[in-house]
Amino acid sequence: MPSINAERLLKDLRDLRAIGTVDNGVVRPAFSDTDMEARRWLKKRYEDAGLEATLDGVGNVLGRSRNNGPALIIGSHSDTQPEGGWLDGALGVIYGLEIARACAEDPETAGLSIDAVSWQDEESNFLGCLGSRSWCGTLDPADEAAAKGRDGELLSDALERVGLADTPRLGIEEGRYVGYLEAHIEQGNYLEDADEQIGVVTAIVGIRGMTITFTGEQNHAGTTTMARRKDAATAMFEMAHRINLAFPDVANERTVWTMGNAAIEPGATSIVPGRAELSLQFRDQSEALLDRLAGIVKTLASEIDARGKIKVEVSSARTPIKPSIMDDGFQNHIDAAAERTAPGRWRRMPSAAGHDPMVIHEKLPCAMLFIPSIDGISHDFAEDSHDADIVAGCQVLADAAASILLEAQDKNR
Repeated sequence: MPSINAERLLKDLRDLRAIGTVDNGVVRPAFSDTDMEARRWLKKRYEDAGLEATLDGVGNVLGRSRNNGPALIIGSHSDTQPEGGWLDGALGVIYGLEIARACAEDPETAGLSIDAVSWQDEESNFLGCLGSRSWCGTLDPADEAAAKGRDGELLSDALERVGLADTPRLGIEEGRYVGYLEAHIEQGNYLEDADEQIGVVTAIVGIRGMTITFTGEQNHAGTTTMARRKDAATAMFEMAHRINLAFPDVANERTVWTMGNAAIEPGATSIVPGRAELSLQFRDQSEALLDRLAGIVKTLASEIDARGKIKVEVSSARTPIKPSIMDDGFQNHIDAAAERTAPGRWRRMPSAAGHDPMVIHEKLPCAMLFIPSIDGISHDFAEDSHDADIVAGCQVLADAAASILLEAQDKNR
C-alpha cells in the first residue's frame, strides 16, 4: 500500500500557506490575486507529479491521472474566508496531490487512477461551491449571472479580469469515476476532546434558514400603557426564548440552532417598536428532525399571532440544504485504514459544516475524513492542527483510496 512522504506533504501545505499569508492564517478569497497565484502554483505541482493539469473556466484546478481504469477524484478547495485559516480546504487539496504521488511511487498501486482537484469558491465569495457545481453540471445560469463578490464585483467581470472568460469548463467524465474523497479539518472539538485522531464522516448536515417577522404598532414609549401596547420587539424576544425552550426537547447532541441577527424598528429607546425581525438557522443530519424543528417554529409563531396584537410571519431565508449522506462502503474502507494508523482513536461522525461533497454526492459516491482542529478553531487566523494529525490523516486517506480502487479493479475483472 502507498506510503505518504510526510516531509513533502507538510512542505507543500506550508508553501501554499505562504501565498496570501497573514499572521498565522491566509487571505485568499476566490478570484483574488492570491487565489489565482495559488491555483497557478497548484497546477504546476500537479504537472510535476505527472498529472495532466488544467485550470478551467471557473477556476477549478484538476490534475488528471494518465492511468486507465476506474478513478477516484480527491481534493477540496484552496480559496479561503476573508480572514481564513491555513488548513481549511488546503488540507484536502494537498492530500489529493500527495496521495496521487504516493500511489504512483508504490509498485502495487502505480497503475491506479487518482485525480487531484481544487474546487473554486467553496467559501461563497461569489457563489458557494461554484466550482463543484460547475463540474457537476448543476450550476444555475441565473444564479451565475446574478452572482457578486463580497466587494460587489460581478462574477462575469471577475472571470474576465483573471483571464478565464473564454476558457473551457471541465465536467464529469462519464464512466470514469468510482467516487470522490475529501479530507478536512474538523472545525470543531469532538476529536480533540476525545483524544482521537480521525473522524469518518457519515453525513453533511442539512441546513434550514428562517426569517420571522413581527409587526405591531409604533407608538410613544412614555404615553402608551403596557396594556395597550403592540410591541413587536417583546414578541420577538418571547419567540426567541420559546425556541430555546422547545428545540432541546426534540434535538440530539449534534443539532445546532442560531439566532444570529435581530432587527428592531425604528430602534429608538423612547419608541415602542412597530416592527422586528429575527433570523434563525438550524442544522442536523436528519431531514425528519429538520422538518420537526421547522414545525415547532411555525406553531410558536401561530400561537403568538393568534393573540391578535402582533402579526407574526415566517418565511424561508435560504434554499434548504438537504443532509448529504456519505457512501457507506467508502466509510468502511476509511474505518479499516483508520484502525491501522490510529487504532482505537477514530470515530464516525457527521459534519456540521458544509463542504463540496454536498454538491458532488448527487452525481458520485462521496466520503470525507476529518482530523482534529486545535481548540476547535476554524474560520480564523488562529486555526491550526498538529503535524502528527495532518500526516496520519493523509496516510489513512491514501490507504482507503488504494483499497477502494483495488476493490473496483477486482470487480471489473
